[in-house]
Amino acid sequence: MNNIHEETLKRLFALQDLEYQVFQSKLIPNIPPDSMIGVRTPALRMLAKELAKREDVEVFLAALPHRYFDENQLHAFIIALSKDYSETVAAVDAFLPYVDNWATCDQLSPKVFRTHRAELMREIERWMASEHVYSCRFGIGMLMQHFLDVDFDPMYLERVAAIRSGEYYVNMMIAWYFATALAKQFDATLPYLEGQRLDTWTHNKAIQKAIESFRITPEQKDYLKTLKKKK
Repeated sequence: MNNIHEETLKRLFALQDLEYQVFQSKLIPNIPPDSMIGVRTPALRMLAKELAKREDVEVFLAALPHRYFDENQLHAFIIALSKDYSETVAAVDAFLPYVDNWATCDQLSPKVFRTHRAELMREIERWMASEHVYSCRFGIGMLMQHFLDVDFDPMYLERVAAIRSGEYYVNMMIAWYFATALAKQFDATLPYLEGQRLDTWTHNKAIQKAIESFRITPEQKDYLKTLKKKK
């Protein structure tokens, strides 16, 4: 084992919070509890900033798969700090096949993507087309994060609506995407609910999440309730 691995694991276990580990394992039930050390997110982010400055950080990033969930979180946070767009996309592509839970997927949010939206769209389309659950989820998440405001195009709604998956964590992200789209682009998004373009579970979950949002008006919520599909 390389020194950076030994040092990183020692640091992670020194930051261990067993009560948090128990709490966290309940939030992410699809991975074994013993793969979680139990390090809180702020501490992981601080450690990521430290490791990202090391010359041997690439050794840690190349050591996939990691054994612990916390190492995956750390990996995601290190990638997020990269300032080179091409290197960041390559690092994301190398890491995504090993992402095995929604938390790591959703917290992988590279800062450099904000200033490279034109190039990013091509990558998003590729990720959304992936058969790997968390690569697809990540692509939808990036579309939601970067293309629902000034760079919004109604055709993006069509691309997400066209995705069909039997995977819970993909469908949950589709629902989250449409709920957020309703909050930010209500008029463009509403026809997808009125036209019942999503499968029943995802359709109803999107409405549920939209109704829970403080960004949706009471009048909009009342109307959305009338659009729920019967199971």
